[in-house]
Amino acid sequence: MSSPPQAEIKFRAQNQLSALFAALDSGTGQEVRRMLKTLTPQSIAQLLESSPPRIRQVLWGLIDRDIEGEVLQELSDEVRSQILNTMDTEEMVEIMEGLDADDIADILQQLPERIVAEVLSSMSETDRLRVESVLAYDENTAGGLMDTNTISVRPNLSLDVVLRYLRRHEQLPESTDSLFVVNRKGEYIGLLPLSKLLTTDPSVTVREVVNTDVEPIPADMPDTEVARLFEKYDWITAPVVDEENRLLGRITIDDVVDVIREDADHSLMSLAGLDEEEDTFAPVRRTARRRALWLGINLLTALLASWVISLFQNTLEKVVALAVLMPIVASMGGVAGSQTLTVVIRGMALGQIGKSNLNWLLSRELGSAALNALLWSLVIGLIAALWFGDLHIALIIVAAMVINLITAALAGAILPVVLRAIHIDPALAGGVALTTVTDVVGFMSFLGLATWYFG
Repeated sequence: MSSPPQAEIKFRAQNQLSALFAALDSGTGQEVRRMLKTLTPQSIAQLLESSPPRIRQVLWGLIDRDIEGEVLQELSDEVRSQILNTMDTEEMVEIMEGLDADDIADILQQLPERIVAEVLSSMSETDRLRVESVLAYDENTAGGLMDTNTISVRPNLSLDVVLRYLRRHEQLPESTDSLFVVNRKGEYIGLLPLSKLLTTDPSVTVREVVNTDVEPIPADMPDTEVARLFEKYDWITAPVVDEENRLLGRITIDDVVDVIREDADHSLMSLAGLDEEEDTFAPVRRTARRRALWLGINLLTALLASWVISLFQNTLEKVVALAVLMPIVASMGGVAGSQTLTVVIRGMALGQIGKSNLNWLLSRELGSAALNALLWSLVIGLIAALWFGDLHIALIIVAAMVINLITAALAGAILPVVLRAIHIDPALAGGVALTTVTDVVGFMSFLGLATWYFG
């Protein structure tokens, strides 16, 4: 049976939200509680994130305690932090029971150190050690993503012994498609796929069927690189090792999907200078404060462009047509530069761009920009000549557009590399920097050439 289309899922979610809001408005808390019991933790998390803060707190209070932990791990960082701030240490410990170590670590990383220490001290020694092993690594690395709940076996065991060992478990860890083979020191050797375990002669040893082709993931590898490996090799799970090749845990596909989604959110929100964890229903003051920074930066760049225009005030007063045509040069440069900037940032995110191929990419972008500059500058030159009946203005805008489109392509290719080299996120700052370049160069070239010609 095929799954419902995305539009149907969204429609169903909106209906659920409307029904919950109607029940809350009528004051029937028991009806809301009953409705929440029919939903999955993922659906409840979506409803919470789709609700204003006041309603969000009411809904949280009506969720069954035994699924609060699962709902919590599905929430965005900001919404999760808001809910955590309403709990005491005892509630947090109770909610985290049964969660995987990596999910607990994600939650704890949002809490003050004092609270984290209290929560850890309230855990059993086994759970605390598992969580601390994940907390030892940055949350954006393989070590921060990994789950320490793994099943490992020795290479000298027979498959029959391994099968009997597995039957002693009440259940296997989620997304288990392979067992990890390690030596007596706990060093990773390879994988034993469950399919191989179930279809091979039980008398065969693990050593005879182990898959040693799958390389382990170093614990300090960035999560974006981990996501690329999963995408490239179609993994469901992968082992994580330390510097001595000792098995630390595993990363599962559900964790990788979260990384991919967060990266996509980051790219989208960064275009507007926003945080990917921005709460859609955050209070007015918090929202205004976060957006003020990039609005201020944009104002400074706009003032710089205006200052450049003011340098040619006398020329603008003499030739009014320049004021009419001036925005076209800057706008075309901005679009051309954004195309190159987007391609380069995407290539950097996918790990496709490095020192070895940057020159080729730069040449390609400059060539493409030159061809488009010739085409569209001639088009706008013809339009300007017919519009204002002045061939000289047409020639000036042709030259200015060629200059600005080539400069835009150059800036779009180089800016992301420079920003990354000085540890500034290209996705966040690239657009603002590029707009500044294309505006300043566009106005300077167009008005500068006009000033030189009309004197």
